[in-house]
Amino acid sequence: MTSITSKEIRPSGGVLLLGATGRLGGMLRRHWPQAGDLLCQSRRAMAGFAQFDLPLPGQPPSDAALRAAEGVRAIICLSGVTPAAARNGQPMSDNTTLATAALDLAQAAGVSRVLIASSAAVYGAGKGAMSETQAVTPLSDYGRAKLAMEQAVLARGAGIARILRIGNVAGADAILGGWRPGMALDQFADGRTPRRSYIGPVTLARVMHGLCGSADLPDVLNIAAPGVVEMGALLDAAGLAWQPRPAGAESIAKVELDTNALERLVPFAPENTSPAGLVGEWQQDRQNP
Repeated sequence: MTSITSKEIRPSGGVLLLGATGRLGGMLRRHWPQAGDLLCQSRRAMAGFAQFDLPLPGQPPSDAALRAAEGVRAIICLSGVTPAAARNGQPMSDNTTLATAALDLAQAAGVSRVLIASSAAVYGAGKGAMSETQAVTPLSDYGRAKLAMEQAVLARGAGIARILRIGNVAGADAILGGWRPGMALDQFADGRTPRRSYIGPVTLARVMHGLCGSADLPDVLNIAAPGVVEMGALLDAAGLAWQPRPAGAESIAKVELDTNALERLVPFAPENTSPAGLVGEWQQDRQNP
């Protein structure tokens, strides 16, 4: 697979990954392209992880957190509240609490780059290829919580925070990652199934590694491979059976992220964007859980 490099790499310390025990965190750990470069955080004691909690609002970072962040060139914050966690009682507002805590840690430790994970859910049902500069109208509680987080971080970021609106990640999605026997997909009048912006786990790790060293990132950046992929084509490439069902009036046929800004920073090979390539990365990731 073609390697992805950043426009500019700073030869300084490693990268601190917050939220490293989650699904996306696991993908970054398994496929990070530079051995020994990634320091992973966990709230509980785990071999090879830095153990600490992010500070509560108004409190300084712990000594353990400051030791972990000292000298790193970047912090990646994947810590957040998913819809599943919210259903189990964790407030969506913790998305803002955790992101601003990561920013506080970076500022206290003198780290000049913080990449904070947001979601394509902030776009809602926008039409066309959705760019980072357009107005957004999230439709879900999750999308609204992520947008509130973005606004809080950029208001306090002092030029060091960058927001990453991540699209579907193969294996962390509801299609490949959530496949089950008898799965049904919406099918539209043109015969197509829903089309979405996707990125594979291996490519995601390489993109994130590159962005940690890029000197000219915009405040907000979409993270996805160029173009869109049909959900049915993904399942077909994976050899997973599915059944069509008529798409309802509320179904969204296409959700595409504009990746022009990202493509100016990192290159994408054709195998990064095809159903077969995405499935291949998903299968590679499954071999190393």
